[in-house]
Amino acid sequence: MTNVLSPRELMAKLVSFPTVSRDSNLELVDWVADYLKGHGIDSARDHDDTGKKASLFAHVGPEEPGGIVLSGHTDVVPVDGQAWDTDPFHVTEKDGKLYGRGTCDMKGFDALAIWGVVEAKRRGVSRPMQLALSRDEEIGCVGAPPMIEAMAGLPRASLAIIGEPTDMGIINGHKGGTGFDLHFRGFEVHSSLQDRGVSAVMESARLIQWCNDQNAASVAAADPNSPFDPPFSTLHVGTIEGGTAHNITAKDCFFVLSLRALPTESVAEWREKILAEIARVEAGMKAVHPDAEIRVKPRWDVPGLKAEENGEAETMVRKLTGLNSSGVVSFGTEAGQFQAAGYSAVVCGPGSIEQAHQANEYITIDQFQQGQAFIEKLLSEVA
Repeated sequence: MTNVLSPRELMAKLVSFPTVSRDSNLELVDWVADYLKGHGIDSARDHDDTGKKASLFAHVGPEEPGGIVLSGHTDVVPVDGQAWDTDPFHVTEKDGKLYGRGTCDMKGFDALAIWGVVEAKRRGVSRPMQLALSRDEEIGCVGAPPMIEAMAGLPRASLAIIGEPTDMGIINGHKGGTGFDLHFRGFEVHSSLQDRGVSAVMESARLIQWCNDQNAASVAAADPNSPFDPPFSTLHVGTIEGGTAHNITAKDCFFVLSLRALPTESVAEWREKILAEIARVEAGMKAVHPDAEIRVKPRWDVPGLKAEENGEAETMVRKLTGLNSSGVVSFGTEAGQFQAAGYSAVVCGPGSIEQAHQANEYITIDQFQQGQAFIEKLLSEVA
């Protein structure tokens, strides 16, 4: 049997794998699978189309439905261009904090979840526990849906706890969203004859202005009593690239259009609205030159998390934390995807979202210990 590692040792091991979202995570997944196997726990995987990334999931306890899923993601954001004071892929303790890429988001919780299912196997539990570690969360939560679908081979769990950093607070609602890679393809002419050409840059501005107009309308219609900050849905373009020279109508323009939608609004309806506007702008471009077009590539699609009335997941987490309140956040998580698949879902995990994605990312030792105490209480609950 493999030696039992502490949560702290497990986190250090996970952080040592540089599973940056653009790279493979298979080395980490292989290690986790071997570690679980050493404790008598079989695991399964869901690979991406390249075969270079995988999600991992496992079941411990009775082979029956009604279990509890501990869910985290294995990928981390890049460290490129960030000024780190320590090695980002080595956990360094200093002043009550544990520094390293992913300590907060979210290999700290991953370590606690792995420790928890191993302890469940060692101690024995009357209610099943499942581990779900996804791929490709940081590029738009694209790994969770196929993983959840593959988990249909396990006894059906009833609730999922997604351990994103919430300072161990309870999050029962978050925004959803969708995103598109857009390539505006124009027709080049000398700018003195621009009425005969199609500027990809200037045509893209039409869509961006439409986004501004939609945002203004959302602000005007916002519910001041909404718990969300901001209390409205938002469309956003963060970067844009295109053009050849100041005196040539731009042949190409590239940008990513993203949406963050209130969970009370339909992401699907927003998607259709966005695509309809893209089609309208493209029709105007083609009216000038038939070769002009807008190429659209869906990038992500994340449903919002809605507060559940008497939700099983929130009820369980309230019992484990002793908290009588909950909140919402404006960022998305895989909780909405678990909920969309029929699980009761809630977000609760150690660490602060303010540290996520930052240089010198850290989790406080106190938060990590609170996370371990949470898992200990869960183990007692399912004993």
